[in-house]
Amino acid sequence: MLDRNFIRENIAVVQERLSAKNFKLDREEFLRLDEQERATRVEWEELRALRNKTSDEIAQLKKQRQDASSKIEEMKQVGARIKALDEQIAELEARMRDFLAVIPNLPDRSVPIGPDSNSNAVVRVVGQPRRFDFPVRDHVDLGASLKVLDPERAGKITGARFTNYYGPGALLERALINFMLDLHTRKHGYLEVLPPFMANRNSFFGTGNLPKFEADLFHVEGTDYFLVPTAEVPVTNIFAGEILEEEKLTISFCAFTPCFRSEAGSYGKDTRGLIRQHQFNKVELVKFAKPEESYRELEKLTSDAEDILKSLELPYRVVTLSTGDMSFSSAKTYDLEVWIPSQNTYREISSCSNFEDFQARRADIRYRPADGKKTRLVHTLNGSGLAVGRTWVAIMENYQQSDGSVTIPEVLRPYMHGMERIAGDHPCPF
Repeated sequence: MLDRNFIRENIAVVQERLSAKNFKLDREEFLRLDEQERATRVEWEELRALRNKTSDEIAQLKKQRQDASSKIEEMKQVGARIKALDEQIAELEARMRDFLAVIPNLPDRSVPIGPDSNSNAVVRVVGQPRRFDFPVRDHVDLGASLKVLDPERAGKITGARFTNYYGPGALLERALINFMLDLHTRKHGYLEVLPPFMANRNSFFGTGNLPKFEADLFHVEGTDYFLVPTAEVPVTNIFAGEILEEEKLTISFCAFTPCFRSEAGSYGKDTRGLIRQHQFNKVELVKFAKPEESYRELEKLTSDAEDILKSLELPYRVVTLSTGDMSFSSAKTYDLEVWIPSQNTYREISSCSNFEDFQARRADIRYRPADGKKTRLVHTLNGSGLAVGRTWVAIMENYQQSDGSVTIPEVLRPYMHGMERIAGDHPCPF
């Protein structure tokens, strides 16, 4: 959430930067709500001061055995007005909060300006896509022929955009999860956390998923809970409403969770295979940093996510998202895009973002400076480290062989019980 005072004092700049995110700020409505609430609060404060002063006068009159009835009656009216103003202020605060809640974060000045993904800027390209001397098959055909992937029976169990993994296919998914967690905890210094896979409405508000994006979520009927679309939601809210000590920052968590997304608005997109599922696994990286260090931490977080792709020897590139392609809460985002041979293109496998104090203001996450001065909002960051299903896709397609088998990347073989390739020779009842 943006700071209300900052908007008021810099409204032209805020309008200009929000327009780069394809959002039009209703300037007149903001100023009207802001002025109305501030004027009401001024009257409330003046009446409270008057009541305190008059209460002292009444006490003096009573002490001097003089008649204070007129002042007492006056204060009854003042008290009634204060009570009415209390209700008005609460209503105006709620209206202002609702107004601010749907305003996206401001993009950092370093973000390329543009209306959509066509304006994204390539930062670096790592590795060269492999040249195949045989017809490339996509992961769906490979998975079916190797008897490791089965969307048809999963569709019978649940519906579209779900799949079953079998044998070495299931093992590869599990191997990737463990490999990613091990690398991030043992090499990069993250603390692993296993959070709830559901979170309440307040938590989703804190990360910016609510109220604007409720259609993207799976709600648990009869509760205030939603299934998490990413571990960002529960892990960011670990410190909701808390004050951290400066010496504890930067705090770095990593977490594995299944992720659940309704994919609202994606009808007809990526309907084949694992690229866009209602349920998928992901390892998430989350950081809490001091404001002056958050952009340095964004570079480190991005590098940590890249390390997974480098270790797996998968070709990828890093792009800076343009203002029109960024998420609601982000101030700056790098996307990691892995090469998918069957599509002859790069596809997103991680988004690494700095939200600055946008989420921290919504979730009330602060830290106390070492000098003991006024508490400050932390900066929050997160990124996928990585999306497991899409990594599975990239391995299957980039490591496929002419005989239809798939070679296992060397770093994963210890996690695959020494298996060197998936050849479709595992026991399978169909």
